[in-house]
Amino acid sequence: MLASRSPQRKAILEQLGIRFQVVAPDVEEVVEGDPRAVVVENALRKARAVEGERILAADTAVVIEGRARGKPSGAAQARDWLERLQGREHQVWGGIAMRSSAGERASAAMTRVWFRQLEPSEVDWYLATGEWRERAGAYAIQGRGAALIDRVDGDFWNVVGLPVRELTRIAPDLIVDSIRP
Repeated sequence: MLASRSPQRKAILEQLGIRFQVVAPDVEEVVEGDPRAVVVENALRKARAVEGERILAADTAVVIEGRARGKPSGAAQARDWLERLQGREHQVWGGIAMRSSAGERASAAMTRVWFRQLEPSEVDWYLATGEWRERAGAYAIQGRGAALIDRVDGDFWNVVGLPVRELTRIAPDLIVDSIRP
C-alpha cells in the first residue's frame, strides 16, 4: 500500500515493478524544524494514517536558506523560491517510512541540487508551465524543471519524490517480492 497522493512516487514504484495500491492519507504535516526530522515525522504520520498489512509512505522538503519548504502556496511564492534557488545549491530531504506487522522502519536521504543562474524570462517561462504546482520547492526535476538544474549530487529519485536507495535499504523485500509470481 502506498500512502501518498504523489503521481511521482506512484510512477517510481511502477518503474521498479513493485505491485501496490494507492491510498491517500489525511494527515496534518509538520512544517517547522530540522529538515530530516520533519520529513521522517511526516512519512511516519502518513504511514500510520492508512490501514493495511504493509504501508509505504514518503515526504519531501526542499531546504532554501536553511528552512524546509514544502509546496508553494501560489505563483508569487513559487517565483520567490525559484529566484532564491537560482545560481545556488540547495538540499532536498526525503523521508520514507514502512509500517507492517513487524513494526515501523523509517529513514531519510539528502540530495544536493544546484540551479543554473536564470534569466527573468526563464523564471516566467517555468511559472507559465504550471509544473511548479504541488511540487516541493516549486520545481519538478523530472519534467521541464530539468532545464533549471546545473547538477545533482546524490539520489536523483529522492528529488523526484522517493529516495530509492533508502527504500531498498529499509524495505528490500518490496523489490524482491516484485519479481515473484
